[in-house]
Amino acid sequence: MQERTATTSVEERALPLAVEMREICKAWPGVVANDHVNLHVRKGEIHALVGENGAGKSTLMNILYGIVRPDSGEIHINGQRVHIVGPRDAIRAGIGMVHQHFMLIPPLTVAENIVLGREPGGLAAPYNAKKARADILELSKRYALPIDPDVRIEKLSVGLQQRVEILKVLYRGADILVMDEPTGVLTPQETFELFGVLRGLVAQGKTIIFITHKLREVLELTDTITVMRRGKNAGELVTKETNQAEIARMMVGREVLLRVDKTAAHPGPVVLRVENLHAESDRGLKILQGVSFEVHAGEILGIAGVEGNGQSELVEVLTGMRPATSGKVSLTPVKEGNVGPEQDITKAGARVVRRAGLAHIPEDRRGSGLVLSDSITDNTILGRQRWSQFSWRGIVLLLRSIHQWAERLIKDFDVRTPTANVLARALSGGNQQKVIIAREFASNPLALVASQPTRGVDIGAIEFIHRRLIEQRDAGKAVLLVSAELDEIRSLSDRIAVMYEGCIVDIVGPEASEEELGVLMTGGHAATH
Repeated sequence: MQERTATTSVEERALPLAVEMREICKAWPGVVANDHVNLHVRKGEIHALVGENGAGKSTLMNILYGIVRPDSGEIHINGQRVHIVGPRDAIRAGIGMVHQHFMLIPPLTVAENIVLGREPGGLAAPYNAKKARADILELSKRYALPIDPDVRIEKLSVGLQQRVEILKVLYRGADILVMDEPTGVLTPQETFELFGVLRGLVAQGKTIIFITHKLREVLELTDTITVMRRGKNAGELVTKETNQAEIARMMVGREVLLRVDKTAAHPGPVVLRVENLHAESDRGLKILQGVSFEVHAGEILGIAGVEGNGQSELVEVLTGMRPATSGKVSLTPVKEGNVGPEQDITKAGARVVRRAGLAHIPEDRRGSGLVLSDSITDNTILGRQRWSQFSWRGIVLLLRSIHQWAERLIKDFDVRTPTANVLARALSGGNQQKVIIAREFASNPLALVASQPTRGVDIGAIEFIHRRLIEQRDAGKAVLLVSAELDEIRSLSDRIAVMYEGCIVDIVGPEASEEELGVLMTGGHAATH
């Protein structure tokens, strides 16, 4: 099918171009990241840049911000050609970038982070804290971004940390803001607030380039769209003239299933049982307060809730990464209809829990799921190095067997990489997630805890991950799904448990509406019929 393009209608708009990137090329050995890419962003609009992981979006924006130098091509800002060889040049050209992983120093205050490198007083005078504070208060008032300049970054929520990042680039005089996956770590409420902030900035004359995987956000927020696929332009669209299906098809190059296709579940015996579980936070406060639920073989139990209500700590307790103060967690083997003896894993460490048959997809793939400085091969046996198929008596690694194992997983789970020896940090986010999923699924677990399994991955990878989770369910595994995405919870789960302030408020069916779940997520009660 021929791709539709809205390039002509975009270029006919009356607004002048704020950013024009012409024929940008960038290649590394074995990888062409940008292949004659063009980008047109008009003044005073929110322009979406979308594409699968590895499509070249971040490389293109890193070129615009001076982090990466192109092999060829031109950049024009407000109609003038510019030579950007570093972030300082980009800042001088009025470009600011808010990175997906925040560039803040946690022990410093909001004011100290915002003015860092451009402190009032300059090199010849002492730091003028009073002026810095006044400047930030004025800036936050001008752009309707209220913040306490004296609070330390480590005390702020993720949403407020992002607000600091935005103020930081505005302080440096940015008129063009690049937002790289800005909602990836935000709650629905924080996302709503961010959209209001971005609309306010555009109303004051700013231009925003918005990189995201979430097509609903693209349609809700943006004016125009550039789609990239495998390092090239796949088309330009006017947001109000398109839909999710068309954007997804242009991103992936084929029709994408935007809904989860699954048959009815056939639950078996209870595999994972949690009884009256209590635990404390890192600060010694009660974070889990009597959590109880069961997950059966052949079903997906979803855990819904606003982040910060104990979901992360629950996962840590179940997987042996955080001690429970009281309660019980048990696993019961169920194979081919036969039920084995119950195993109490409440006080077991992560290694013992893994051997007992509980697999884990962690919410922080870079911090907990992978060793980024190790190869894909090494990461496919992470935590399983002593298993008999990978080592002799748990001492000597069987390198040939490990390599064959990695090659099989790369093929079966469609990990896009030149070789199995590539470092994990060199993979796109979606492919990093595929490595984790391949490792956990291939261990043939009794139960699987999937925490935020599609966070920060593109639509093609989301479709792949959802299909694999359903396959695990249909193979008789007990799946516990923890996700901040209500659409994901509702479409994948056979039952939904809602958490609020460390408790399970209720367990409902997947037919529950967003409104009903929203009430439960804020501590209310479901309506009775």
